Amino acid sequence: MQSQTLYLRLLSYIVPYWSRFAWVILAIIIMAITDPVLAALIQPLLDGGFVNKDPATIQAMPFLLMLLVLIKGLAMLASQVGMTWVASRLVMDLRTDLFRKILTLPATAFDNYSAGVLLSKVTYDVSRVMAAATDTLVILVRDSLAVIGLLGWMFYLNWQLSLIVFAVVPFIIGIVRFISKQLRGINLSIQEAMGEMTRILEEAISGHKLVKIFGGQHYEQTRFQVASNQVRRLEVKTQMASGLSVFIVQMLTASALGIIVYIAAYQSATNNITVGGFVSLFTAMGMLFAPVKRLTKVNDQLQQGLAAAHSVFALLDQASETNGLCQHRYLEEKSLRLSGQLSFQQLYFTYDLSHRPILQAISLTIMPGETIALVGTSGSGKTTLAHLIPRFYPVSTGQLFVDDIDINELPLSVLRANIALVSQEVVLFNDSVAANIAYGEMAAAPREQIIAAAKLAYAMEFIEQMPNHFETIIGERGVKLSGGQRQRLAIARALLKNAPILILDEATSALDSQSELQVQKSLEKLKRGRTTIIIAHRLSTVAKADRIVVMEKGRIVEMGTHAELLIKQGVYAKLYQGQVQNKGDELSNIGKISDHDAIK
Repeated sequence: MQSQTLYLRLLSYIVPYWSRFAWVILAIIIMAITDPVLAALIQPLLDGGFVNKDPATIQAMPFLLMLLVLIKGLAMLASQVGMTWVASRLVMDLRTDLFRKILTLPATAFDNYSAGVLLSKVTYDVSRVMAAATDTLVILVRDSLAVIGLLGWMFYLNWQLSLIVFAVVPFIIGIVRFISKQLRGINLSIQEAMGEMTRILEEAISGHKLVKIFGGQHYEQTRFQVASNQVRRLEVKTQMASGLSVFIVQMLTASALGIIVYIAAYQSATNNITVGGFVSLFTAMGMLFAPVKRLTKVNDQLQQGLAAAHSVFALLDQASETNGLCQHRYLEEKSLRLSGQLSFQQLYFTYDLSHRPILQAISLTIMPGETIALVGTSGSGKTTLAHLIPRFYPVSTGQLFVDDIDINELPLSVLRANIALVSQEVVLFNDSVAANIAYGEMAAAPREQIIAAAKLAYAMEFIEQMPNHFETIIGERGVKLSGGQRQRLAIARALLKNAPILILDEATSALDSQSELQVQKSLEKLKRGRTTIIIAHRLSTVAKADRIVVMEKGRIVEMGTHAELLIKQGVYAKLYQGQVQNKGDELSNIGKISDHDAIK
């Protein structure tokens, strides 16, 4: 994306606040005009007050100078406060848009972006964008007007001398354009390096227990130091390029100023210029230094902001989840309750077209209220198949129907309102127990329903022991709860939703034997009248399923009840016998250890 396009897109975020922004620009213009006016007052002050001893000039000048400083101070205050307000709104709007986009990204995007990179875009990159959209605009408007005004006054005083200043302008433009290209590339690298550093930091924080138990402190410290050093090197490189351009521009300006001073002094000796005119001209040239220096350095800020804007808009331009091809037919039916019938017809799925399909030729019909268990070795495609139902991933080829409706035609809100999910990786938020059970669209659920769901999930026994019961804050990711307690809260959340389609992905994996028995009883109640898909490695938990679907390398290889599959002596029978034998070996080993302890 070109710099001009990026900058115009950034400025579009200011449009909603154009009236306030217009007042800010007006204040900036007034502040810029005061510089050449101050230089212009020098001539009558010296010629009229000190040379000609004019009483009127002597009396008027102090008041004019005080008025000028007052106007400049008020304009500066108004511009700073107003621009800060506009800039903060721009940052807030950008971050809001980014967060909204992140919430609508398909699952494939999260497979490609790490959490650290996304965090870096929302925090670091957006703050850099603010500098390009507002700070640089202030400098460009204020200092450009100041330079134009000062040059205009210089031309008015002595156009011959002022032409010397323009002799160095082409060189300054060339230097700025060359450095701009260098800075843009460096700043893009800084965005990537900052994202990598944030990713390493996020991984180390979230996995701090694993880091400690496996002694990974040195490894993580080394990784972070390398990433942090890369950011440092790029920052130094940026300052080197920026500082070099400022130094060259200042040397060119100083050379021109030296020549002008020499010629002006000669003209003063020959009475071609008055004392007031000479000092006023020299003052205007001296006042050119500060705005020219800022205008030269603004390119650094601008390139940083544009590089950050490129990163931000690249994420904003990512395709969101497709809602539904015929969503208009169901917009009035957001509360539509499906029966739960599912039909997979010659379905294929692959994460990347360059790789082999994860699912191949899946044909399966699940009737309303039926309980289906998906079993198989790790990597056989069980979880992937279940994730196609809520459209976390799109079907590559083939079709998936829900109640005889192509799943791609249903709006996501309608489809997902009819699905409840309890996964092995329990997701809880740093909020109250009640808020975690009644999450999202269930937030307005009556307390009686929340309590009923907690009772069915056998969660009341630990909730009642908490200091504030349902209002207890459970910490980030439910860190204050045990694994089994977190799992039961997730089950209570699914119970409260009361959806016709239920997906249980290793839902009882974190429970001890007693808790699992209790939750299994509640799940038996929950499954009544619902289409249930159970994914489990422990085959003893799926024995009561209406049908067991055995998967291997992305294909369905067997299907039937627990008893039927055992009689077949196929893949399922081997898996089941292997688990029974392993459990028997474990019990045997425990017995041997107990006997050994008894002998001792």
